[in-house]
Amino acid sequence: MSEYMQIVAALTDPADASRAQELGADIIELRFDLMEGDPLAIVQVCKDACSLPIIGTIRSAQEGGQFFGDATAWLEKIRPVMPLVDYIDIEQRFAPCIPRVKEATTAIIASYHTGEMMPLAALFALERDLRIYGDIVKIVVTPQNEEDIIELIAFTHAIKKPVCTGVMGAQFRHARAILPFFGSRFVYCHAGTRTAEGQYSVQDFISLMALLKNG
Repeated sequence: MSEYMQIVAALTDPADASRAQELGADIIELRFDLMEGDPLAIVQVCKDACSLPIIGTIRSAQEGGQFFGDATAWLEKIRPVMPLVDYIDIEQRFAPCIPRVKEATTAIIASYHTGEMMPLAALFALERDLRIYGDIVKIVVTPQNEEDIIELIAFTHAIKKPVCTGVMGAQFRHARAILPFFGSRFVYCHAGTRTAEGQYSVQDFISLMALLKNG
């Protein structure tokens, strides 16, 4: 397992941050596309509840979220919190906003989520493209069979720079537990309400890791 693997608690309610920290999460992800209210107030609630680093994410509908705006609208929504969080998740479609995000000196997670599996050559090409602007590259695919899982593991193992890989859906959710053993930096879990199908809870994932490492 990557010695740098960290558990990200993806939240739909910032008040869950305290519980996430108590359960053992390393980082909080605030899914602003799944929350109502002022993003500044949401961040403040999170900071009052815990001391963990924060990822600010507005996931587009095209990549599994609930944000339906363009890059301009995305920037308008994320801009107020950029100086207050530790990471900003940026999909390729919002790449025109990168210079403004970098002004805030916030680390960037360059992300791509797809409802398909990608061939190995395409995965490596995508990683190179995302690495241009991302401090951490996050690629989440939807495997169709076990052979796809093997290719995703091989890809993850081959990338020596910070990378997070994952799967969409519940069919191959076991890959979420396997990929950290081959170098995936972040594992996205939940602390109450799932933000994606197939997510483990923080508590269950920690228990699973203990069994896999010490069993």
